[in-house]
Amino acid sequence: MALFTILGICLSCLIFFFLWNQHRSKGKLPPGPTPLPIVGNILQVDVKNINKSLRTLSKEYGPVFTVYLGMKPTVVLYGYDVLKEALIDRGDEFSGKTQSSILSQVNQGLGIIFSDGEVWKQTRRFSLMVLRSMGMGKKIIEDRIQEEVSYLLEALRKTNGSPCDPSYLLACVPCNVISAVIFQHRYDYNDEIFREFMEQSFRTLEVLASPWVQEKDNKKSEFTMENLVITISDLFGAGTETTSSTMKYGLLLLLKHPEVTAKIQEEIVRVIGRHRRPCMQDRNHMPYTEAVLHEIQRYIDFVPIPLPRKTTQDVKFRGYHIPKGTSVMTCLTSVLHDDKEFPHPEKFDPGHFLDEKGNFKKSDYFLAFSAGKRACIGEGLARMEMFLILTSILQNFTLKPLVDPEDIDTTPVQNGLLSLPPSYELCFIPV
Repeated sequence: MALFTILGICLSCLIFFFLWNQHRSKGKLPPGPTPLPIVGNILQVDVKNINKSLRTLSKEYGPVFTVYLGMKPTVVLYGYDVLKEALIDRGDEFSGKTQSSILSQVNQGLGIIFSDGEVWKQTRRFSLMVLRSMGMGKKIIEDRIQEEVSYLLEALRKTNGSPCDPSYLLACVPCNVISAVIFQHRYDYNDEIFREFMEQSFRTLEVLASPWVQEKDNKKSEFTMENLVITISDLFGAGTETTSSTMKYGLLLLLKHPEVTAKIQEEIVRVIGRHRRPCMQDRNHMPYTEAVLHEIQRYIDFVPIPLPRKTTQDVKFRGYHIPKGTSVMTCLTSVLHDDKEFPHPEKFDPGHFLDEKGNFKKSDYFLAFSAGKRACIGEGLARMEMFLILTSILQNFTLKPLVDPEDIDTTPVQNGLLSLPPSYELCFIPV
């Protein structure tokens, strides 16, 4: 029995090295560490700190290298120059999406996040068209956000300055905004259906009757009811979690840095005043607040490594030949924490986005929403929500921590490929 086991292991090793050499010779993939049979380079990659492992490998093999997470190769792109070249300049070639993750299998390759090929192209085009027709990027969306923020402020006042975890209330705003856009309906924060809806990660969705439901029999169309449900689920999930977690993390950073909070509030009083509600036109006159919002997103690095893409065709890239269908990992941390663009990237410093005169300074390295064909389609909405939420809260409340600011820990909680804020409570003291 032992002999058969040994022979099986040896045979597996031989098959693996044969496939690996075949990949190397046929594809001329970028260099990388030699993989082990079956597991590949998984033992050389710290799953609890993937960024650190990739940074170490990039120093040895350069900005484009190959790792084996199992028996299949993954090409890693590390640094602004290669990410710009791949995602922006040659976006079509790197716009595929791998289907190996559990989530993509659950969604059956449908929706907008995990879909690929013609399904993704049609669904993305359709989603953008519908969102724009419903007011995305227009004043009507700003009005909806302002209305929802007013409910948030009311809920915060009801805490009476007592310690509270802001997670749920912050998530209610973007969730209700999307609900108002898609279903023309908002929910009370205490509504049991709404609470269950959010707690269950939006598993139960209502889809309004529409002409697209005839589409199931159209073999050339991807607008089936199933795809529409998953697409709407994607919009709720991505649109709610990213914005609310960013805001939750942002408030924690402001508790840690009260001097930054004070400067934002000074700008609010000077530009907006105490009584008029904030609007998007104010953003052009509030460079410090805009810098803080950008720095929050840069610092927290919410999605350090997005779900892998794949090449849509054979690609010649920087002297290498990457075969069609090869998994490609893009490391956004390598750009957001680039010490040449952002001095002391490990520190929270709004000055990273301010020039010597205190004006807001844009940076091409700000890729918090990714870039290219697979960039977040809700970026404009998220920016509006975060600006109006933050300025409205700081216009009406003083943030009071439960511990000394020096004792506040802002270290992210690693959850898979996301950097989530640690749990905390604070007091919202009415101004």
